Amino acid sequence: QVQLVESGGGLVQAGGSLRLSCAASGSIFSINAMGWYRQAPGNQRELVAAITSGGSTNYADSVKGRFTISRDNAKNTVYLQMNSLKPEDTAVYYCKANIKTTAWVMQDYWGQGTQVTVSS
Repeated sequence: QVQLVESGGGLVQAGGSLRLSCAASGSIFSINAMGWYRQAPGNQRELVAAITSGGSTNYADSVKGRFTISRDNAKNTVYLQMNSLKPEDTAVYYCKANIKTTAWVMQDYWGQGTQVTVSS
C-alpha cells in the first residue's frame, strides 16, 4: 500500500510565499514522475508543475518564474516552492506520483490535497 501525504498549505497574503511538501511512503519499488495539480472551486483540476526522476521539470504558464518544483529521491518527497502568490493561485493543491510497487506494477497515486488561500 502506498500513501502520499501533503503538508504546507495555508493562508497567505498576495505577494507572499508558501512551500508545499508531499512524502510518499509504503511499498515502493521506485518513483517515476511526481507532480503538483490544483483545483479551484468550479474549475477542473490542472497541472501546476511536474518533475521526472531525473530532475527534468515543466510548469504551467501561469506559474512560470514564480513556482519551483523539486524532489528528494532519498526521502521520496516532492516540494513546490510558491513565491509571489496571487489570489488566483487559491485552490486545493494535490500531489501525484507515478509509482512502481514492484518491477512490473506501476500506477498513479494521489495525495489528499492541501488548501492554499491567497488573500488580496
